[in-house]
Amino acid sequence: MELNAIYTEQKEYMEKCITALKRDFTTIRSGKVSISIVDGIHIDYYGTPTALSQVATVLATDATTITISPWEKKLVRDIEKAIMQANIGVNPNNDGESIKLFFPPMTSDQRKEGAKQAKTMGDKAKVAIRNVRKDSNDKVKKLEKDKVITEDQSKKGQDEVQKITDAAVSKVDDLVKEKEAELLKI
Repeated sequence: MELNAIYTEQKEYMEKCITALKRDFTTIRSGKVSISIVDGIHIDYYGTPTALSQVATVLATDATTITISPWEKKLVRDIEKAIMQANIGVNPNNDGESIKLFFPPMTSDQRKEGAKQAKTMGDKAKVAIRNVRKDSNDKVKKLEKDKVITEDQSKKGQDEVQKITDAAVSKVDDLVKEKEAELLKI
């Protein structure tokens, strides 16, 4: 393995860490309700656990309301039961044809808690990025040890690995700042 391949692989893995962080952020409730809050809810659809989005239209009709319209009316009760079991912090309102979820506006404590969660998720992502850095540095050192590259090339390689790491960590910091700002804005 040559140095450029190590850098490419490192960038790829770090990008995956950042993508995972963005996905984690969707689980934090912000001022505006997101339909991703019901992503983990499944119902029994003809004996198969099926995601809500596979049996109904899920829409955020405004900043605090999600409307779930099942494609088969007989599923309304099953969906209502699944939402209650999921314990997402609101009770479903069933009008016989669709289900509405009304989320109360977030309190300042909830906003601060969300910001704290975002920071924790960012820290986890940084740890993952540092682990990728360590693996990349180990690969560079192995090339030097195996006499594939010189000591100078090894030093330059490790410097480049650090630059890539710094860029990824900086991106994580920016994402966390954005998410905190979004959560704390009223």
